[in-house]
Amino acid sequence: MNQLDAHQYRDLLQASLPVAVDADTSGPDHRTLFTPDSHRMALDLDVTVIRGARGAGKTVWFKALQDERLREVAAHAYQLARIQTVEPIAVYGSELRPESYPGPATLVRLADSVGDPYNIWVAVMLNALGMDEIKNIGGWIERVEWVKRNPEELDRLFAEADSRAGASGNNVVLLFDALDRVHPQRAQADKLVSGVLRLALDIRTRTRNLRAKIFIRHDMFDAALLQFPDASKLTANAADLTWTETNLYGLLYHQLGNSAHEYSTSFRDQTGAWEDAGEGRYLPPPNVVGDRETQKEIFTQLAGPYMGTEHRKGLTYTWLPNHLMDGVGQVSPRSFLSALSKATDVTRTRFAGNPRALHYDGIRQGVQAASDIRVREVAEDLPWVQAAIKPLAGLQVPIEEDAILDRWRGSNLLEELSDLSSESENVDDQIRTGPRSVDDTAGLIEELILLGVMSRRGTGRIDLPDVYRIAFDIGRRGGVPRNVR
Repeated sequence: MNQLDAHQYRDLLQASLPVAVDADTSGPDHRTLFTPDSHRMALDLDVTVIRGARGAGKTVWFKALQDERLREVAAHAYQLARIQTVEPIAVYGSELRPESYPGPATLVRLADSVGDPYNIWVAVMLNALGMDEIKNIGGWIERVEWVKRNPEELDRLFAEADSRAGASGNNVVLLFDALDRVHPQRAQADKLVSGVLRLALDIRTRTRNLRAKIFIRHDMFDAALLQFPDASKLTANAADLTWTETNLYGLLYHQLGNSAHEYSTSFRDQTGAWEDAGEGRYLPPPNVVGDRETQKEIFTQLAGPYMGTEHRKGLTYTWLPNHLMDGVGQVSPRSFLSALSKATDVTRTRFAGNPRALHYDGIRQGVQAASDIRVREVAEDLPWVQAAIKPLAGLQVPIEEDAILDRWRGSNLLEELSDLSSESENVDDQIRTGPRSVDDTAGLIEELILLGVMSRRGTGRIDLPDVYRIAFDIGRRGGVPRNVR
């Protein structure tokens, strides 16, 4: 068996790492769908709330549960036979489906005109379940009004939907995603999300054959608890989409072993006994996805042992995820794969003669590129975060809190946050949720800490992890350099 050389590994990396690693633009695929052990609980039918950061896999699993082949893959990987026979229904998601659920701009109008957000989601759910009483009504405002006027009918419709599901022999799973895009004003968004959680609790306690699954960011779930304290009843079996260091490298090796590239076969041959799962899908040996020492050996083949010529520069295996970690200790798989993709391109163009597939300077530039991507994602999902961090450009972490507040006061941040909220209210694909602390700069810092954009040191000073710091042009002595504009 011939070992892959640096050029061949580079070709395999380039072919295996997708240009777009956003689940909104490229859906999961049966060959490359990775099933980290830490995500098993998220697919259990009795788990209602699945919490995760941006890029952690919420939309991947939201979409995978709607695909029969992908459910089969997950059922086999996690030994969850029940999910193979469910009937999945997308009650709310990021795709614009006005016939299935209201778009964000419509939700804004509904939230501003309807007293109780619970009624909105009941109407949306009944429409998704195909209940004629709702489907035959013309518009969303009229549907919600019908729900408000007919509380007695709701009990009957809940029972009918439950009975239908029971008669089919399948659990109906009602899926909710993209709840960070329901309203630009955070207070209204929190109310809408609390309405979803109230409905989910009703489904859980009042029906036997209906299940809800809510994919949600941690901070939005925590905020909804303040609006609806009974949502705490859903936390006992909530799941978190987390990614350990071994999960991240397991994902990488799974992609390399399941690529359509000709060198994928050689990679599998060199890394152990992969199981042929059919239709071009191969399952890596347990040590390739779960053993740190095995993973380090493989990555050393790809990138060498050190981030320089000797050990004081750091070990490549730990350096990469450590510099992509956010303020709450999590690494997005999207950032991880993006960094490796950029590292491959840089090595190919600048260090083509390197004896390893990845040069350590390429990996550094990969982290810089991942920071750029992460900041663009934040600008798309949470424009207020970008508005809050941009005035800090040129500072060096750790930063005194007073220095942050001074920069914000000098940049009229609160006025800009108000403008951002009003700009996005009426355009479906621009609805983004603002901060809760729109008039409280000290509160903004706490929100940024909860989001993992900032962290607070024991001294009280504020830090920014590299994955945000670099692209926002904030320095750190001895750290990865800021991006040159």
